[in-house]
Amino acid sequence: MVMNKKFTCWRQLILIVVNSLIVGSLTSCSSIRDANRLSRYSPKTVLKLPPSSDNPRNSEGDFITLQDGRILFVYSHYTAGSGGDHDPAFLAGRISEDGGRTWTNEDKTIVENEGGMNVMSVSLLRLQNGDIALFYLKKNSTEDCTPMMRISKDEARTWSDPIPCITDRKGYFVLNNDRVIQLQDGRLLMAVALHKTPGGEWMNKAHLYCYYSDDNGQTWQTDSQVPNNTDIVTQEPGLIELKDGGVMMFIRASGGFQQLSYSSDRGQTWSHIETSNIPSPLSPATIERIPETGDWLLVWNNNDGSNPETKGMRTPMTVAVSKDEGKTWEKIKDIHSDTDGWYCYAAVHFVNKENILLSYCAGSQSQKTHLAVAENTLLHIKWIYE
Repeated sequence: MVMNKKFTCWRQLILIVVNSLIVGSLTSCSSIRDANRLSRYSPKTVLKLPPSSDNPRNSEGDFITLQDGRILFVYSHYTAGSGGDHDPAFLAGRISEDGGRTWTNEDKTIVENEGGMNVMSVSLLRLQNGDIALFYLKKNSTEDCTPMMRISKDEARTWSDPIPCITDRKGYFVLNNDRVIQLQDGRLLMAVALHKTPGGEWMNKAHLYCYYSDDNGQTWQTDSQVPNNTDIVTQEPGLIELKDGGVMMFIRASGGFQQLSYSSDRGQTWSHIETSNIPSPLSPATIERIPETGDWLLVWNNNDGSNPETKGMRTPMTVAVSKDEGKTWEKIKDIHSDTDGWYCYAAVHFVNKENILLSYCAGSQSQKTHLAVAENTLLHIKWIYE
């Protein structure tokens, strides 16, 4: 009986060890599968356009999906100088035939350099009437920079003559890339920052306006300046429509956070700026609604300045999701976390139910290529939500 009891104890011990090994093996396999799944869905660089001797900068682009399924990417292609904002540039295009995974090798000229300095900063928008609208800045001087619009009725094969979007005043207006929206009722909106008027001084703290059009961009007007009686520097605003029909403006700003303003009358008048819950250096953010879920996708530099090594720098490049129209943010993930990186001017394009294309500047601080490198990244929606 004693021998039998000892044998039973040993058998139980062996079974415990074997079971532990099996469970450990299964857990390990599960971890490998999870890692493989995350790797399969993780962000992938699909196009990178570095500078060269005759092309000192590639930057600020946007996407449009054509009716035949191809994706057109149009960006600011600089041709001379050091790649500064005022150097010569034209609008160049590349095509993807496989959902953004690969791109043509050669540029196609979309808009020649028709400005005294350059043309730059692209927004592409499929209008509700089916036309494609192309917006960009025509920069003649440091006190004459105006958003322009062209229309294509044949899927970007040809474009109309340019239409100036601001005609009621002269000055140096900034319209970021991927910034023009069309409300559900058909009104077009663009938020701009006025930095200088003819003969005036440059204003780092820009005057913000929202121009609107009710005739598909043929004419534009604005009613009032966005109120700001603080010392906070405001620049490079963007817009997103709320579910209740209101509009939120998000604003590149000093003070460590993006600023916000709201309109309840379709962009005609705006509330005084207020501090958001989005920590940020003086750098633009991009917010767009995810079509399949209705949630908001935020792309920005998640940098609150607490790290002395990166304080004030445009790094990391981060995405987050909001299920309550910006009241709270979750699923916060870095696309790039290189402390030497310089990431900004993001454009967001929803390819299909699964994939999202991002384009942004992705230069290096040490190599002084801050805005000179355009990079396109393909994101999987599952990676964003996991």
